[in-house]
Formats: sequence, structure tokens, C-alpha cells
Amino acid sequence: MKKIAMVGLGRMGGNMVRRLRQGGAEVVAHNRSFAVAKQLAAETGLLAVETLQELVDALGDGPRIIWLMLPAGEATQQALDALIPMLGADDIVVDGANAFYKDSQRRAGELGAWGIQFVDVGVSGGVWGLQNGYAMMVGGELVAVKQLEPYLKILAPAPDKGWLHCGPAGSGHFVKMIHNGIEYGMMQAFAEGFALMKGKQEFDLDLAAISEMWRHGSVVRSWLLDLSADFLLQDQDLSGIAPFVSDSGEGRWTAFEAIEQGVPAPVMSLALMMRFASQGSNDFPARMLAMMRKGFGGHAIKEGAK
Repeated sequence: MKKIAMVGLGRMGGNMVRRLRQGGAEVVAHNRSFAVAKQLAAETGLLAVETLQELVDALGDGPRIIWLMLPAGEATQQALDALIPMLGADDIVVDGANAFYKDSQRRAGELGAWGIQFVDVGVSGGVWGLQNGYAMMVGGELVAVKQLEPYLKILAPAPDKGWLHCGPAGSGHFVKMIHNGIEYGMMQAFAEGFALMKGKQEFDLDLAAISEMWRHGSVVRSWLLDLSADFLLQDQDLSGIAPFVSDSGEGRWTAFEAIEQGVPAPVMSLALMMRFASQGSNDFPARMLAMMRKGFGGHAIKEGAK
């Protein structure tokens, strides 16, 4: 098995490196903060380098494999722009960020003009990936994916489970985008259902007990339910949690894709809208509604903060 390089050692990249090392892979790693790379080197025995040129040189003869685990967008593009002049024909660059699939298609064309193979990998597993393995949705040419396969087998939950070569460049990130759109919808459905049960005060329902019971035999059993059961066991009121839910690009891209294809996707789209509402984006529309209701019906309004 050849050495593999990893650029970006954040929560995902750092744990992926740990799993690769546990599986016996030789890893060269680079991070914007060299101290982070050195710390991981001391922990895992990987080779930490300060610059991208050192990273490429440390991989030896081609084809070299460089896996980027950087924020999607400008950070990834800057790394690609810097790497292109350093790489040769048949070298492989893997983008493991949550990138927009059309960007991945474009990048595959740009790198292909230099003879460099581009593979897009949608990675799911979060902070539990180190322990449980990562689900990976892979896009790119078969010849490049075959060379990447030994590392995918280490990172996955099992060598033959949890990873798939989905199709050509862009398909991995496309499937991951849809995966995250579905995730939005599932999370919203669980949140609404538990809110309804919490609101039925006359039954004094034990949400922790219900979520634990549902985990066994129910058609809604899932990892999201497992996580919910865990935190509800500790706190069923969640009064200390701000009602603010961030959204990442994948939910928005999924909604755009539905519009572009003309395919109805109301659950995923409305789940995204609810995240916007939690971020305060519904505050002004709600004030407008209150004022219109006052205007036509003389209904009282509730004074609030400016």
C-alpha cells in the first residue's frame, strides 16, 4: 500500500487520519497550523510536513494520492491551485469536503487538462466516524477509484460495506448532497413529533422512555433516534439550548436541484426553511403578519424587543 497524503486535519480530517493509521496506512499530513500536524504525528506516527511541496515530495514516485479535507469553496480551490503545478500525470487528488457537485465536475475537467485524476468523496459519519467508520460516496474514473480502494476499505465501517463508487466525477458529491437533504427532513420530522408529545401535558409523557422504546422494532428506528434517546435521557426540557439551527450548503443545493429538475421535494425544502426560521429569518415576516392582522381586524399586538 502506497503512502497517502491528507491536507486538513480538523475534526473530520484528523479522525480519518487516525483511522487510516490504525488500519496500517502510511500517511503524510499537512495542516494550516503545523502544531496540529505535529501533535497528530506524535500520537499516530504519521509524517507531518509544513508545506504542500514537502507533502508532494514525501509521497515519492507517482501516482501520488492527495486527499483534501478542507472547507468547501475558497479553501479547497486555493489548495488545488497550489497543488496543480507540483503534480504530474496520473496523480490523484481527492476532495472529501461537502462541495457542490457542479464545482466537482468543473474541477475534474480542470485537473484532467493537466493529466491529474480527480475523485470527489462525500463523507458521512461525523465525530463517530473514527469509531464506527465513515460512509463514503465516491465519484470519479474507475482507474483512480481502484487505486484509492485500499484506503476506502480502511475508512469504511467494513471493507465491503459503507462505501460506493457512485459514478463519474461529481456523482459522489451529488449523492452526498441528496443524503444531507434527506437528513434535514428526518431531523425535522423527529423534532416536530417530539414537540407534539411534549406539548400533550395531560399525558405527562416520558420522551426519553418513548425514544428508547422506538429504538427496538419500530419502523422509525435510526441513528438519529439513537442520538435523541441519549440526550433526552439526560435532559427532556432542553431549556438551556438556544433554538438556533445552522444550515450548511447541502440543504440549499438540494432545494435548488429540486427546482432545477422540476421534482417536488417539499419535505427537504421545508426542513431547510425551518432552519432559516430558527436563525431569526422569520422575525420580520412574523412582525408583518402581526401588523396586518391588527390593521384589518384591530387585533392587539404583543410588544417586543426592537
